[in-house]
Amino acid sequence: EVRLVESGGDLVQPGGSLRLSCLASGFSFKENVITWVRQKPARGLEWVSTIYSPSTSTYYRYYADSVKGRFTISGNNEQSTVYLDMSSLKSEDTAQYYCVTRPFCKERQCYANVDEYADWGQGTQVTVSS
Repeated sequence: EVRLVESGGDLVQPGGSLRLSCLASGFSFKENVITWVRQKPARGLEWVSTIYSPSTSTYYRYYADSVKGRFTISGNNEQSTVYLDMSSLKSEDTAQYYCVTRPFCKERQCYANVDEYADWGQGTQVTVSS
């Protein structure tokens, strides 16, 4: 059974930083992509970032333009954990953040399509406000 547990959400001031964690189990990091998706208040789901790790020393990372240069996705295969380090946070980053996974696909239109993900965590809330 696939299980994804997010943590780390908090209230942070604009310009601040935050680290989200996703503890994953029930699937192989070598066979799946792991993605962060967010849902802003009264808005639809938005793809944020994806990581794929075919080996313990190899990571492929992809980002939405809205977060590129500010967010960093990383993984620790031994601890079965994926992180999202967020910096220079803006009010528009306020959202519920979800960790999701699906079998590997290499095309952007696949891994960035939130409708393609069947396995979701419960989410963690990030609020950026002064």
